Amino acid sequence: MSLSISRVIFTGAALTLAACAPAKKPQTAANPAADPRNDLKAGLFDAGEFTSNMKVVGKAVSPNGFLGITNSDLAFTGNYVIQGNYNGPVVWDISNPSSPQLVVAYECPASQNDVSVYKNLMFMSAEAQNGRIDCKPGGVREAVSKERMRGVRVFDISNIKEPKLVANVQTCRGSHTHTVLEDPKDRENIYIYVSGSSGIRPSTELDGCAGDLSASDPNSSRLRIEIIKVPLADPSKAAVVGRANIFAGLEAPPQHGLSDADKAAAAQQIATARASGAFIAKNPQSGMDMVAPAQMVRPLLDSLAKARGASAPNGADSAAARSLVQTAVNRMFANAAPGGRRGVEGSQCHDITVYPSLGLAGGACEGHGLLIDISNPANPVRLDAAADSNFAYWHSATFNNDGTAMLFSDEWGGGGAPKCRAGDKPEWGANAIFDIVADASGKKKLKFRSYYKIPTYQSSNENCVAHNGSLIPIPGRDIMVQAWYQGGISVFDWTDTQNAKEIASFDRGPVDGSRMVMGGSWSVYWYNGQIVSSEIARGMDVVQLTPSEHISQNEIDAANTVKWDQLNAQGQPKISWPPSFPLAKAFTDQLERKGCAAGAVSALRTQIAAAEKANGAARNTALDAAVSAAEGARGCDAKKTDLLKKALQDLRAPAM
Repeated sequence: MSLSISRVIFTGAALTLAACAPAKKPQTAANPAADPRNDLKAGLFDAGEFTSNMKVVGKAVSPNGFLGITNSDLAFTGNYVIQGNYNGPVVWDISNPSSPQLVVAYECPASQNDVSVYKNLMFMSAEAQNGRIDCKPGGVREAVSKERMRGVRVFDISNIKEPKLVANVQTCRGSHTHTVLEDPKDRENIYIYVSGSSGIRPSTELDGCAGDLSASDPNSSRLRIEIIKVPLADPSKAAVVGRANIFAGLEAPPQHGLSDADKAAAAQQIATARASGAFIAKNPQSGMDMVAPAQMVRPLLDSLAKARGASAPNGADSAAARSLVQTAVNRMFANAAPGGRRGVEGSQCHDITVYPSLGLAGGACEGHGLLIDISNPANPVRLDAAADSNFAYWHSATFNNDGTAMLFSDEWGGGGAPKCRAGDKPEWGANAIFDIVADASGKKKLKFRSYYKIPTYQSSNENCVAHNGSLIPIPGRDIMVQAWYQGGISVFDWTDTQNAKEIASFDRGPVDGSRMVMGGSWSVYWYNGQIVSSEIARGMDVVQLTPSEHISQNEIDAANTVKWDQLNAQGQPKISWPPSFPLAKAFTDQLERKGCAAGAVSALRTQIAAAEKANGAARNTALDAAVSAAEGARGCDAKKTDLLKKALQDLRAPAM
């Protein structure tokens, strides 16, 4: 396998190699502390809500047996939304977006149960130890068992009301997430990139798994992406056909410490623990106080009591143990494996977003963001990698539509922690935006531009950090909607990669106002005019954009002309717009918003309106006049002028 040597970009405080990183702060409101989302009423189903330039048109509550169990990712086929849930996939019919209807809730426990689709097939990830090959509940008790399922399940959904399990493809590290890749050159098979982040299985449970070998050994299961090939003629024969090492040569990434909010929370926790008599020691790595774990303290107390012939420790034993705890803590850290999860030997991708029409993929791979060549799906090759001391966990990736830029998200805190507080740095738990540029030899590289984080402060009772999202097909612009867990959903414009700006949002108050309880938007994607959000604790929301100074009704109408038969957000489609008057009017609105020649814009609107009312030769005459009027804006924005002219020319009626 041929792998290129990566050029790693270190941003932030780690090195001065890329000093541009801290120069661009995330886009925030003038006073984030006063943002209306900050103090919404708590509640599971009666929480306060806030919308900006959006409207909630439909809600669905998870069905019995699934409510209260984590909802995960989404996939789309026809009028259906397939929602992952740790108890199995749930299918909703959104033919009427204001009233989603339950189609089926299929019990098949595992996590994360992330889902994707391809024609009549559905795929679902299984990583947890409780997954069974027969989808039955109850888990697997044995440490090693052939009944355990950790990998990717394949279902036939020809009858979507009755999914049929046709294959269990076992993998060495399970499947936390997966990515379906359609190879334009291979119509007989599809490929699945498996992102598994759990421990490597013993070979006694799955033959060929080797966690005891160095990553440099070709037989090792470390630093590998497992690749599944699914024969479309017989999906039951889906199997692992490759294990690609796209991590070779990477160095351990830089890391950051605690935020001010984390330090304050830790200090409060220590103070409370100390007041209750807990055993406190210094963490030898960070130098901060920590609560000694009970499994460490209990044996010390028991041994002291036993030494004096007693069966239970007393106050003297407790006092004596306090002088021994620090030594035990030092020993625990000294014996810990170096590197931990962020060590290169343990690296895996959390999510891989493929862009088949460009032959590229973005790998969000724990300690690094990767740009990958997937022109040969069975042999992906790393083109470049980025690391950043401001990023704790590279989680997901999104390309802009023309493939000239890419956005990576940072799931700092793992998604289960509050990371949008006033004392959390805006560069942490955010998005990092890169341009994709060519070096002197013509090879594609990542060039850091800026960060984006939601411009609001969330409470310590709300898990909040950047998570999954997708592009919204507003023509001529890079607009994205993204989930932020209990930070809600944010729509932002990153057309200018150095100046991303929020333009719409929807948020609820915390699930519980007295303590941290998981909830919020796991993922949110645009699909055929609807913005659909998977709500972890509640169910599903359907939201639509409303016109504002940031997005016009014409732009929304043009976006809604884009129709897909299916969508997996990690399999990014090339967006194209059919000829329409909303498309031409959207480009006109954008020229006006930019402040381009008022006279030219006025003439454009007049001619476009005339063309829309006319037919045949009269329509063509009006369109020709509009094309001429568009030239008046060329000095302001030549690229947008050309897009507008093409949109107008595509509307010409054919000659009779």
